[in-house]
Amino acid sequence: MKMGRGAGRVMPLALALLLALHLHATPASAARKSYLVIFDGPPPSPTGLAAALGGTVDLIYSFGGINGLGIQIDSLLVPVLKLLSGVVAVIEDKLYAVQTTRSWEFLGLQNSNGEAHDVWKNIGKFGEGVIIANVDTGVSPISASFRDDGTLPKPANWIGGCQPGYSGCNNKLIGARVFNEGIKAMSEQNGEQVNETEVNSPWDYEGHGTHTLSTAGGGFVPNVGALGHGTGTAKGGSPRAHVASYKACFKEGCSGLDILRAILTAVEDGVHVLSLSVGSPASDYITDTIAIGTAYAVTQLVVVVAAGGNVGPTAGSISNVAPWMLTVGASTMDRIFPADVVIGAKTITGQSLTGSTDQPCAMISGEKANAAGQSAANSSLCMPGSLDPAKVSGKIVVCTRGSNGRVAKGEVVKDAGGVGMVLCNGAASGDDVSADPHIIPAAHCSYSQCIDIFNYLQSDASPVGQIKTRDAEVGVKPSPVMAAFSSRGPNTITTQILKPDIIAPGVNVIAAYSQEVSPTGLASDSRRVVYMVESGTSMSCPHVAGIAGLLRAKYPKWNPNMVYSAIMTTANRGGNDGVGIRDETGSAATPFSYGSGHVNPVRALDPGLVYDTTTRDYLNFICSLRPTNTQGLLPVSLPPPLDILWTLLIRVFRGTDSDPFKCSKDDNHPEDLNYPSISAPCLPSSGSFTVKRRVRNVGGGAASYTVSITQPAGVTVTVNPSTVSFDGKNPKEEKHFKVTFQVDNPVEAANYVFGGIEWSDGKHHVWSPIVATTKCG
Repeated sequence: MKMGRGAGRVMPLALALLLALHLHATPASAARKSYLVIFDGPPPSPTGLAAALGGTVDLIYSFGGINGLGIQIDSLLVPVLKLLSGVVAVIEDKLYAVQTTRSWEFLGLQNSNGEAHDVWKNIGKFGEGVIIANVDTGVSPISASFRDDGTLPKPANWIGGCQPGYSGCNNKLIGARVFNEGIKAMSEQNGEQVNETEVNSPWDYEGHGTHTLSTAGGGFVPNVGALGHGTGTAKGGSPRAHVASYKACFKEGCSGLDILRAILTAVEDGVHVLSLSVGSPASDYITDTIAIGTAYAVTQLVVVVAAGGNVGPTAGSISNVAPWMLTVGASTMDRIFPADVVIGAKTITGQSLTGSTDQPCAMISGEKANAAGQSAANSSLCMPGSLDPAKVSGKIVVCTRGSNGRVAKGEVVKDAGGVGMVLCNGAASGDDVSADPHIIPAAHCSYSQCIDIFNYLQSDASPVGQIKTRDAEVGVKPSPVMAAFSSRGPNTITTQILKPDIIAPGVNVIAAYSQEVSPTGLASDSRRVVYMVESGTSMSCPHVAGIAGLLRAKYPKWNPNMVYSAIMTTANRGGNDGVGIRDETGSAATPFSYGSGHVNPVRALDPGLVYDTTTRDYLNFICSLRPTNTQGLLPVSLPPPLDILWTLLIRVFRGTDSDPFKCSKDDNHPEDLNYPSISAPCLPSSGSFTVKRRVRNVGGGAASYTVSITQPAGVTVTVNPSTVSFDGKNPKEEKHFKVTFQVDNPVEAANYVFGGIEWSDGKHHVWSPIVATTKCG
């Protein structure tokens, strides 16, 4: 059986020795694991691979688009496998995790009377004709958000469909498939049992996938809300788009191999926009199956939007950082779900989706309600079993956020006999509060508010309080505000690429939900809902995917990078109070929180200029990761994992380029990728450093743009030329310019400093944020 270019060759001595060691290994030392194996040509059959390895090979998936196999083998065979001729990379599988009625009005696509803006309805066409898909926990086909109203035509050039035996597909929900071989293999390796019903069905048993898909492309559904709150018309960003679900995530998590197979299948089926509310801590692109799969997707002109992660506000926590995907952070919108905590003569307003306490009740802090043998630290967090029923019964308990889930704390209080809960943020969470569907009356309050609550509890010998919930309140200022959980930059994999790229509503978002799961996910919660509030970058991601659908509908010939640019360069950097975007503490946020800013779909549909990042730009970007320059294709000193990264991604990207490609002999820098934002680390303390960019006029007709500069502290930025003019005759005409950095104050520039450049013709304003520092790494 042919095995790439090394088939039939005499086994090298090192390979023979490794194989001999494997054959003499004791069975107890063996552990079967799952791997993605990339070859430099068509992969061999599992039988041929097994013969070469001298061990059993179980095939999980074949990845034709990238010459890959997903296999399960004895981990002792990996060193042997890596030495086989034709093997480019061996990547161990890992688990990934999954990360409305008001959103679109807040984003300017409809007015306060619910009437659609002309840009949304007639220019963006509500996304009609576009196919939006997600890779998530599946979809509930009975949701009204995916109803076929008889007015949608059959999608063009679509070869996907529904899993056999799965009913519910129509001209709105045009695809629903499940990918489970990876999670089955991982569960088997860990000695765990999977729920066969859940794992083998495209149906959503978690609620997450239904929520995210309806946010991106759900149809118009009037008179819905969450547990009676926030009633209005639910719809996605592209409500006339077709949608498809690729289920690769389960209660146990998401196998990287399942995600990769789902991405490649979506591309093959004809998807236009892919929404990925899934991720893991940032890792080298070569070990990240999402980065590998989306690289291929972008070469096939699929727009990829990905969630940035929910482990903020820690610096460097951002994930999904590859430059060929649009990475989204989360922020608030101008709606809250008020829950008043009445203590004495004072009323403190938190948020919740629950009911009210019937009357004033005695209050106690969790810290003072600890059960025998339980620490005050545990009971203050309302951990399971930590509360003493004798101290808690009939009372409202004040619990501190952290360790266990927010709604789980309410269950602990209820089990101990409590009648209500006030959930208090710590200093790290600041003003970031969520409206949760607690199982008892509850209110989630900010850190500053909770200082007053704790002072009251300490000052009154018999504290009494009451929780009174109200319906949704809109027009709240300031908004947007960064969500504390939203992961932050800098990009720890490639610091020269600013991430996140954009922020969008991700807090208290109402969208469709699965009736296979309770709103809290707690086993004790018997409630079922059809629409639900959720928070996370998982929710902000499909907002942007829906907007990408509008752009794809208006500009069907644009490549993904032009869509990314339009969304990034037109973003808002201020709130509805006229002040810059704030973080969860009330301080000024930076591009490490919001990237280019808060998405503005109206402006994105008419961006004026775009930064068109081509396949060859990505190839040169990958080349620029080399430590040295040579006359050849690669320096012989290139270390592995860069060697593997280069070989794999160059092969993926050049698959759509018929021209032979070699790394440029010029002095390439990662900063020179034609990206809509600019990140310049490691600036010299003396002298200058220059990055290159180019822009294309998509505004129609002749135009002249002049640049204005917001200078970073301690650094002088110049742009040459400062004016670019287009004659309007060639729609693909581009203008090149250079951005030069000169450090004036090394002390200030030793920390990250922020600025930006803006091109304007008087009508369009094309913004690119700048992040700069003399710090390296």
